[in-house]
Amino acid sequence: MNTFFLFVSGPEIIIILLIVVMLFGADKIPEIARGLGKGIRQVKDATNDIKREINESAEKQGIDVDITKDIKKEITDLKNNIDDFTGPIKRSF
Repeated sequence: MNTFFLFVSGPEIIIILLIVVMLFGADKIPEIARGLGKGIRQVKDATNDIKREINESAEKQGIDVDITKDIKKEITDLKNNIDDFTGPIKRSF
């Protein structure tokens, strides 16, 4: 969805909204938005359930699922070290 908005500017979004209002009417837009919200929520819940099941099965098999946290911590530390090293260089330019 983010890539869609890369190619659509402000005036184009307004035109799309006007077409939606003309097709469905102003009274139907909240119902449509509510339906989209419920659909998005169901997809999000389903993905969270899948993630939870994968983590539970991995823990049952003795697989370390916290390795991603360790990797993220190392990456964050590396970024901080690079920022500390390049800070004076950036300020001089």
